[in-house]
Order: sequence, then C-alpha cells, then structure tokens
Amino acid sequence: MQELNLKPTHKLVTNYYQALARFEHHHIEHEGAVRDPFQDLLKGCGRQFKWTLELEHEFRRRNARPLRVDGAMVDDFHLVRGYWEAKDEHDDLEKEIRSKLDKGYPRNNIIFQTPERAVLIQNGVRQKLNEDIRDGGNLVELLKQFFAYREPHHEEWDEAVTAFKERIPEIAKGVKEKIEEQRRTNLAFVQRFDDFYALCRQSINPNLSMEAVEEMLVQHLLTERIFRKIFDNSEFTRRNIIAIEIEKVIASMTEKQFSRDSFLKSLDHFYRAIESAASSTEDYSEKQKFINSVYERFFQGFSPKEADTHGIVYTPQPIRGLHGAQRRRHPEKGVRSLPQR
Repeated sequence: MQELNLKPTHKLVTNYYQALARFEHHHIEHEGAVRDPFQDLLKGCGRQFKWTLELEHEFRRRNARPLRVDGAMVDDFHLVRGYWEAKDEHDDLEKEIRSKLDKGYPRNNIIFQTPERAVLIQNGVRQKLNEDIRDGGNLVELLKQFFAYREPHHEEWDEAVTAFKERIPEIAKGVKEKIEEQRRTNLAFVQRFDDFYALCRQSINPNLSMEAVEEMLVQHLLTERIFRKIFDNSEFTRRNIIAIEIEKVIASMTEKQFSRDSFLKSLDHFYRAIESAASSTEDYSEKQKFINSVYERFFQGFSPKEADTHGIVYTPQPIRGLHGAQRRRHPEKGVRSLPQR
C-alpha cells in the first residue's frame, strides 16, 4: 500500500506554517481564512494518491437531510477516502466535534482541525496522536495516518482494479472468439445478432459497424452484473430495450455452448470488490458517479487506444429507446443505459 511521502521539512509543511504565520501577523483569525493553509496541505498530499479535495462536500444519510463537510478526499472512482472539518482557534473543538458527530457526520476517517489542534477519528475511534499540530512532527504523523486509512473494501478494491485492467483484454478476446464461433455454428445466434444489428443501425447510426455492435455485446456481458448489483435492480435488463435485445443475443450464445457464470469466474474478485465499494454510499447520484468511473476504467482495459478520447456519459433519466446513455463524440461505442429508479 502506498505511503504518504511527507516530512516536517517538506515544502508542503513549511508552506503551511508560513501561511499561518502571515495570518497571525495580520491578526487574521476567522475560520474562512485560516482553513486555507490546511486545505492547500491536503490538496498537495492528495496528489500523491491522485485524490482530489472536494470542498463543501455534501453527503446524504438515509431518511435525513444532507449535510456538508468542509472537505472530502475523493479518489478517481469518486469514492470518499477521508473527510475534513475546520474550525478557528476560538472554537471549542471538543464541543464542535460532539455536535458534528451527533448530527451524523462521518466517523470512518475524519479530521477535525484548528490551526493549533487536530483530532483524527477512524472507525468511530479517536486516534491516540499528539493533537498539537503546531509541531511539524505531530502534523506529519496525523496526515500519514489519515492518508493511510483504508476501509476493508478499499483494500480489496485497490488490488482488484489492477487485476481487472490486466484481465479485461484477455477476457474480451475470449468473448469475441465465442462470437465468431457462434457465427459459424449457431443459426439462432446469427438471426438474433442480425436483428439486433438492424435495430442498432436504425436507432443509433445507419453507418454503425458490425464490429461496434460486437463490442457492445462484449461490454454488456462483462458489465451487466456490475449495473445490476450496484443499483440493486435485477429487473433493469428487462425494462431497457437495448438490454432486452442484447440479452436475447447473449442467451442464444450461452444457453448451449458455455455458462456465463463460469466464463466470468476469473473476474469474481473484481465484481465483489466493486459491489463492496459501492455499498459505502446510498445516494443514487453518487452511485452514478461511481459506475461512471468504473466503466471508464473498464473501457481503458477493454480498448486502451480509445479510452482517452471516448469517455462514457450516463444519464439517470427514464430510458427512451436507445438514448438512456450516450458516448461523447462517438455515439456508436459502448451504448449503455442506467436502470430506472
């Protein structure tokens, strides 16, 4: 697991203390100003992990109004890795912590911070650290522990992402070979594929290539479980015209020749990691962002030459024909629809 590369002499740390000294010199003490140096410190540390600090991050709770935290460290899959709440030095930090936690603020990995003190809570437990962050050594220790925190599903997820990208080209190639075999030996498959191809050309693009439609089959076969599990909707493939027709084609391919589950067995670890990671959020829009990023990563492994130029865009609108999802700048690639709420 990657460790935060930070020492008391690091430029990020020295810049932080220099900024605080300037504020003190000018008698600037209000929270809106004094939080900026710590904000810059978190941003700089986050770059080592390709994490982004989202300010005024809103999080939702079941059957309750949304709350905002001053900042959240978010990875490139839109998973929140840690939270930050800033106060000025005149606030009663202990009182503020109790108040925020009572309101429902996260307890898994959060820093409550003033210019002089910082409290780190992980898994609901206050960590035994020297909370006086006027000392550079204490500050560095706090940040290292904050950035080192991984919930169990994050540990598995980080490992699975690498394995998934490595396996996808191999698995996709195997699916393509199955498709070619079906063309030669399975009349039912040929008929259903031709019907689906005609539907796609009529609804998406009359110049749509057969190869693009084959890629749609591959992508659906490899990602259907992800959509079904993350959105907890086993019916979406029966309510979406594209998914219905794709499932018919795949059914004709798998019913006699091979088992879909056994064929995808080698991706079980990745699927479980996704499902576990996605379970950390109940908000539909957050799930949408997460699945967006998952599918981007899938496409990087599936077709790396085009991954940087053809991003995936999802819309949670009610599905209208084939327009539930579209690809930026290249609508024939990877058409996919989200399940309806």
